[in-house]
Amino acid sequence: MFKHAQLESVKAWLGDPAHGALPLHVRVQRALRQLILEGALGGGQPLPASRALAQSLGVSRDTVEAAYGQLHAEGFIGRRVGSGSFVSPRAQRLGAQARRPATPAGAPRLSQRGEALYQGGGVRDFLAPRPFAPGLPDTRAFPLATWERLQRQVLKEHGARALLHSPPQGMEPLRRAIADYVNLERGARATPERVLVLTSSQQALALCATVLLDAGERICVEDPLYLGARRAFEAAGLACVPVPVDGGGMQVRRLEEERAARAVFLTPSHQYPTGATLALERRLAVVDWAHRHQAWIIEDDYDSEFHYAGKPTACVQGLDAHERTLYIGTFSKSLFPGLRIGYLVLPPQLVAPMAVARTLLDGHSAPIAQLTLARFIEGGHFGAHVRAMRGLYAARRDALARLVQEHLAAWVQPRVPAGGMQMPCVFTRDMPERAAVDAARRAGIDLQGLSALYAAAPAEAGFLMGFAAYAPQELEAGVKALAGVLRRMRI
Repeated sequence: MFKHAQLESVKAWLGDPAHGALPLHVRVQRALRQLILEGALGGGQPLPASRALAQSLGVSRDTVEAAYGQLHAEGFIGRRVGSGSFVSPRAQRLGAQARRPATPAGAPRLSQRGEALYQGGGVRDFLAPRPFAPGLPDTRAFPLATWERLQRQVLKEHGARALLHSPPQGMEPLRRAIADYVNLERGARATPERVLVLTSSQQALALCATVLLDAGERICVEDPLYLGARRAFEAAGLACVPVPVDGGGMQVRRLEEERAARAVFLTPSHQYPTGATLALERRLAVVDWAHRHQAWIIEDDYDSEFHYAGKPTACVQGLDAHERTLYIGTFSKSLFPGLRIGYLVLPPQLVAPMAVARTLLDGHSAPIAQLTLARFIEGGHFGAHVRAMRGLYAARRDALARLVQEHLAAWVQPRVPAGGMQMPCVFTRDMPERAAVDAARRAGIDLQGLSALYAAAPAEAGFLMGFAAYAPQELEAGVKALAGVLRRMRI
């Protein structure tokens, strides 16, 4: 029979609010199981008859019978007709093992690839729009009512079919809408058959790194460079060869010194983080280099929609008649990050290999979001939203430049970009960049340090300051708070 302490332990378990969501018989079963594992109920010890225990606990006999039945099925107790229920000797051994002092865990042994992924630190997304997190759009201005209406249309038309898997390559209406859009707005050479719908540009980078190149092979990258690209390539075992960037973008002539390189990664429309635009002659030169060396061009057109000084230059993919360019785009910045839709426009010979490789990652993107986005683009809502945001973001860029000049001139000089969603601000005095970034974060301000984005070129220290997601009063409050942080550093 139960001792008084054991019975009180079961009653306490039943009355604990933390277990209140569990059915009553489950609470009885888990309370008894815990007593067995802790050794409070030893092997062979008889349990109270179900009727007696039910009366002691103030529950029905059926409740206790259900608890005993589950414990018996799990092997914690035995039951014999005429002898009642008793703790299984096997359960006693399990309890002894559970109570054995744990061996202090050392560092887990990871594969070389796993260690590279872990030590690389992954990619840090700024989850909340705190000034001045770069790369975040203003989701408050997104036409939610329009999106909701279009989604209802999708569900009404497609019904339960919209709840099934999407083809790995993506839903045809969205692939058609993307092809039409990049052909018209970016001067691309795209057809629906060449579009691969993905969850993000980061997924596209990972696919390119693993499908196009083998571990140990060389890929030329801009210097400075978006960390997410470098880490995707390095995690795949590639050797990143930094190529300096100047006011005209990547110094493409340096590619001739890298005859062993199998690919080049570019952000030609708006280089990250400098904001430079790759000059036309350099675009043509990189296309020629890729053709002559049978190398690949990976073009990330991450925020080309937001160009504030005339129409943006046509993408490199549209200039490449040799089919050596893979064009990456995303809707996370032009619409909202939670959409999780990006895409690749591929040379025809890479569509099948890339689609098959994608099935090993996440299989497909959500059909409802794809079909809603297709209607959003086809109905002209995407173009209208981008035009509205382009004007809004341009005004915010100008506001941030003015505020930096007014309040931060003692420490940084802004470099006003012709496009994009963030502004490089370079230190005008010797300052500890990491300490300044950390101090700002503690004060509720998110900054991306510039020097961490360089691999080999002489690094410029400073901040990358996002402006797109923040109203003028938020920009002003953030700049003044940052000025206070820098002032307190006494530099």
